[in-house]
Amino acid sequence: MNDYINEGSVELKVENRIGIIEFQHPASNSLPGKVLKKLAETITEAGQNEAIKVIVLKSAGDRAFCAGASFDELISIADAEGGKTFFMGFANVINAIRKAPKFVIGRVQGKAVGGGVGIASAVDYCLATDFASVKLSELAIGIGPFVVGPAVERKIGKAAMINLTIDATTWQTALWAERKGMYAETFETIEELDAAVLALAETLAKSNPEAMRELKKTFWADAEHWDTLLEERAAFSGKLVLSDFTKNAIGTFKAKG
Repeated sequence: MNDYINEGSVELKVENRIGIIEFQHPASNSLPGKVLKKLAETITEAGQNEAIKVIVLKSAGDRAFCAGASFDELISIADAEGGKTFFMGFANVINAIRKAPKFVIGRVQGKAVGGGVGIASAVDYCLATDFASVKLSELAIGIGPFVVGPAVERKIGKAAMINLTIDATTWQTALWAERKGMYAETFETIEELDAAVLALAETLAKSNPEAMRELKKTFWADAEHWDTLLEERAAFSGKLVLSDFTKNAIGTFKAKG
């Protein structure tokens, strides 16, 4: 199930009743619209697959979990509708995780920025390495974490989310993220992380599917309005990304990169 080889890809593998979804992009696992669309579709597919009892969400490589939105795509957005469509990609991924009738375990092996922080927050249970520092950089480029904000706030609380949002240029450590509740546990090496993810996934794969499905509904009962909320926020973000400030800021970031 590999698509968009040169522009990133999403792959689903099923092993011992565990659905393993891996995404990748050569630019630090950033997420252009096509990859976001495929990722949301694949999470939904895994949720509907009766052979899968638990889902593991991971990215390729070692030191970058997800760099968030694709700068190339952001800077090419020409109108508000195009902007909304792009940000709906993140909304759809978060809502796919929320609606999947199975637990989604996040495996975060490296740094997470912006939308990557949103994904790490949206999964039901997240394990990470000590290298998995986090940053909500949106304000630094003239927008804000409007779409991913509800997922981040739900996981780490309003005060910590506000701190991440306002201090948009500072990395917070994996230990900070663990203390705030984004990560359940952190590990020194990827090998230790993978062993812990596999052990948890294997345990859940043997658990009662009906119990897990009903527990998931309970865990997410406070977010039933997110289809509407995240769409509204995607529309607002789509307008902000058209500003000269944002265009110039993204251009500056790209030049530094």
